Amino acid sequence: MPGTPQPASTMASHASGRQDGPPAPPRNRWSILAVLCVSLLLVAVDATVLHVAVPAVTEDLRPGGPELLWIVDAYPLVCASLLLFFGTLGDRVGRRRVLLLGYACFGLASALAAYAATPAMLIAARALLGMGGAMIMPATLSILRHVFPDRRERAAAIGVWSAVAAVGAAAGPLAGGLLLEHFWWGSVFLVNIPLMLVCLPVARWLLPESVATGDRAGSWDVAGALLAAAGLFCGIWAVKRAGAGDPFGAGTMLAALASAALLLLFARRQRGRRAPLLDLRAFGRPAFGTAVGCIVLTVLALVGLALVAAQYLQLVLGLSPLLTGLRLLPLSLAAIAAGLAGSRLLGRLGPRRMVALGFVLTAAAVLVLTLLGQEDRPAVMAAGFILLGFGLEATLFGSYESMLSDCPARQAGGAAAIGETAYQFGAGIGIALLGSVMNAVYGSGVRNTAGISAADADAASHSLGEAYVVAARLGGETGRALRESAVQAFVHGMRLTLLVSAVLLLLGALAALRLPRGLSAPGGGPDREAEPGGERNGQHGGNRQDGGNAAEHRQGAAGGDAGRRLLPSGVPRT
Repeated sequence: MPGTPQPASTMASHASGRQDGPPAPPRNRWSILAVLCVSLLLVAVDATVLHVAVPAVTEDLRPGGPELLWIVDAYPLVCASLLLFFGTLGDRVGRRRVLLLGYACFGLASALAAYAATPAMLIAARALLGMGGAMIMPATLSILRHVFPDRRERAAAIGVWSAVAAVGAAAGPLAGGLLLEHFWWGSVFLVNIPLMLVCLPVARWLLPESVATGDRAGSWDVAGALLAAAGLFCGIWAVKRAGAGDPFGAGTMLAALASAALLLLFARRQRGRRAPLLDLRAFGRPAFGTAVGCIVLTVLALVGLALVAAQYLQLVLGLSPLLTGLRLLPLSLAAIAAGLAGSRLLGRLGPRRMVALGFVLTAAAVLVLTLLGQEDRPAVMAAGFILLGFGLEATLFGSYESMLSDCPARQAGGAAAIGETAYQFGAGIGIALLGSVMNAVYGSGVRNTAGISAADADAASHSLGEAYVVAARLGGETGRALRESAVQAFVHGMRLTLLVSAVLLLLGALAALRLPRGLSAPGGGPDREAEPGGERNGQHGGNRQDGGNAAEHRQGAAGGDAGRRLLPSGVPRT
């Protein structure tokens, strides 16, 4: 680009009229990776940290059942809706610029969430957090690929990236539990602010800028992105209203129809564009479309179970938030182990068997957890969580590998965005669907409690935490009866929710039989299609960018397949 300084090695190559291969990567690339990993850690922790704080939020803000669902899944819903919007925006205006904006948005939303005085304010803050996450995740992934043009070094960076993601998932409940031991529930959000204050100036000084040029520079379809976001929002809203007991009401039907219409318009618009946000034809290929469906089913089961488990551990068993985080730790550790062994397992089993067996293992784990009741059974719980973590991660690993391997290298970024959207969409649907099943069974059981007024029964039916408050106010035998009835209803609802999850997981195992039996040739060959245009690189300091992003395209043509190794939450796996 005119006016943009070029590295000395690149200018020398141009002067000699030859191409010497990819230029040297930035000397500070490992420092850049550290900044990107901190970004990922915050997003990963924030996705799980609220689970252990749900009882404290319920006691303080007194949200109703639907409000509690919105508090938890506003973040993944908004994030899923806006990933394509901000991912493609970063390609056009600069990925570093969008990343910095995401940092600022994330920090501001954390402050609003920490001091939220009403459920509505907390829901709005969580939605703003989702917007910040949607800015951060695609930008960090694009920058990582840009600063590691060498395939071997990029593999090492991907390994660090993957480990940080797993640590973030494990650290979320633990960090939340530790903070709740000493502070109020808002502290789980407040801790983000000092990290964002450090990340903003460091990232502005350290990270390189990169912008797509050529055909992709003018291909940002903002109207299509807004159509997709609105369609997803309306679809989730319809699911929530149905789960709240109004499946055929006018509002539910209107939201469902609006969702269908908006998503149909989005699909028609994408088919008519030369550079669509989504290549809809890819969903017709088994290796791609089936893998996306498997991702949604897997995350649907994971997130819904995590929410129920956190409430069960604290409200039924009476564990502290810190002990709750420790009880959930085997699940995350097993997922880390499965991620480290994923490449070897995939090579031996192939996508079809790995994903199908992962679904079966996860379903078995869910059935083991149905043995839990009002008594504490730590051995059963630990065994179930270990099987659950390993099975879920194995399923996700194989699904993402199949999906991303099915796309040409030039579409790896778009495929990663689709996978991330499926991941976040599955999370929102899981909380809405399984949470709705849980609320329906629990509410029905509490309302049948004898000896309490209709008003008290209705209040207690909103959540188990609300039932404890009503029972404490009533006192005596009546309060004790309400408390026992609420616990029994919760355990019954949890078991039914687990059975529904097991059925969905077994359906996923059947769907996985459509995946390829073996691995396609890894990215040792050229792209199927050349990427038009290239990357425009900006420099914001003499030593901050030693290599042009054209290296990314040349490395891809030489056999780079990093895009095929990207896994959930924009998280690559080795």
